[in-house]
Parts: sequence; structure tokens; C-alpha cells
Amino acid sequence: MAKTEKKPYIREKIPEDRAGWLEQRQIGIGGSDAAAALGMNPYKSKYTLFAEKSGMLTDEQEDNEAMRIGRDLEEYVARRFCEATGKKVKRSAYSYVSREYPFMRANLDRTVVGEEAGLECKTASALTRTKYDRGDIPIQYYLQCLHYMAVTGWKKWYIAILVMGKGFYWYEVNRDEAEIKVLIDNERAFWDLVQSGIPPVPDGSENTAETIYKLYPNAVDGATADLEDMESKLERRKELAGLIADLKDEKEQIDNELKDHLEDCEVGFSEKYVVSWKNTETSRVDTKLFKKEYPEIYASVLKTTSGRRFSVKERK
Repeated sequence: MAKTEKKPYIREKIPEDRAGWLEQRQIGIGGSDAAAALGMNPYKSKYTLFAEKSGMLTDEQEDNEAMRIGRDLEEYVARRFCEATGKKVKRSAYSYVSREYPFMRANLDRTVVGEEAGLECKTASALTRTKYDRGDIPIQYYLQCLHYMAVTGWKKWYIAILVMGKGFYWYEVNRDEAEIKVLIDNERAFWDLVQSGIPPVPDGSENTAETIYKLYPNAVDGATADLEDMESKLERRKELAGLIADLKDEKEQIDNELKDHLEDCEVGFSEKYVVSWKNTETSRVDTKLFKKEYPEIYASVLKTTSGRRFSVKERK
């Protein structure tokens, strides 16, 4: 009797409660984490993902309206996919775990009946700038599909996207061994950082800045740090600050030249650009006068916020 070949994955039951689901997310990299693990998610940085997976920061999968809509419309998106393609899909109650790389996990929206393939269902805002009608899909969606193929060993993945009030689109993503190898290598390198507790170098994204502030919201009075190993970075920062100042001055000069050309015109045109300099009116409260004339009311509406102010100065 021929020996049955092992599948490249094992299956685990998906917890029914949210707490269990979040706990399961902590023990590996899921499809929605793939782009962040590679530093290619525009909404979540590699540094933030590390902070979540290492337990430094709570995984902020708090429910919101977009997530609620995505869940509620998942079945509708799957149905639209079946209507458009003639295929059949089914739900899976299991989380798939790679045998070779057990840190790689996959919770599938649907599996496609009769094919070694799955379906990822998405909803997107009508304000999205992605040109779905031209075949574009966001990189994080594409990497999610690659991740699922890497875990399951399957040959293709489908992704169906409902753009609210605008259109329905579906795409077929075929297995690419070279791209999957790059994905696995990068996810393994990221997970090695998580296992070692060594964070990736912070990038310049707003998401990373927010995460660092959440990790270190308050300074300890009088505490100091040795920054000798950051001296070259500080020198580079000084150089960049000078370049930015020079570029800002140059931009302001060009703006002034444009205003001088416009004179009292509202709009000006060149072959490629439209420049406007229109009249505006702005109303704002004179806080100094308000505080002087109505001190009690001012005190009652005054809101105090706390934070940390960052500055860099040369030592004399």
C-alpha cells in the first residue's frame, strides 16, 4: 500500500472566542501580518508588528466600523465571487500551520472546492485610490495571498474585492516559487528577531513614531542615556536639518516668485500646473483677550494634555 504523503501543513481548530483568537495570533505570523513583517505595509510598520508579537505592545485589533463591515460582508463578497466565476467555495474552521516553518500560520476566508486554492474576501472604501479596474491590488493583499500559498503549498489564490458603491473585482494570484522563497526568508528573519527579543531598526513612518510613544509615554525625572553610539546619526541629523532648511527657503522663494507673477489674479496656468492664490477668511478665538475678560470661563474650558517634547541641540 502506497504511503500517504504528508501535507505541508497541519490544521488547528480556530478558537471561537476573541481572546483565544488574539492569543493564537501571538504565536506566529499570519497572512495579514506578512506585509508588515517585510516592511511593506503602508499602515503598520515592521517595528510595530515586532512590538505586538513580542508582547511589548497589545495587538490593537480593536473592533471598528471597517472591521465590522468586512466581517458582515465577507459572505456577500464570497457569493459575488461564486456568481462571477461559477466556482464553489466553503468555510474552514481551522487555522493552517506550516510544518516546515511553524511560525507561519493562515486563517483562510474560504477554500475553493475542487482546487488547490483559497479565496480572500476584501471590502474597500469608495475613496480608495487603487486602480482595481486596471488590475492593481495593494501590495499587502498580494503578500497575504503569497503567504497563504507558502503555508498550504497550494498552487493559486483568488482575491475578491468589493469597493463600496463602486464595483466588484476579483483576481487570480498564481504561485511563484521565487517570490515565495523571498517571503519565507524575510518572515523567518523577522520571527528570529521576535524570538531573540531584538527589535528591528525603527523606520521613519508615523506608525512607528506612534508605537514608540506608546511604549515610552513618560520620561523618568532625571534619568539620562548614553548616546555615544548614536553620534554619527546625530551628525547626519544635523546635516539633514540644514538641507531641509535650505530646501524650504528655495521652495519659499519659488512661491514668492509665483505670487509676484500672479499679482492680483486668483489663478494662473502653465502647461502642466494650476496655481491658485485666492482670498480666504479665517476666524479664531483671541485666547489672550478671552483669558483676560473671562478668566473663570477660560479656566473651566482649559484642557491640559501631557506628552514628551523631543529636541536635539549641540552641546557647548
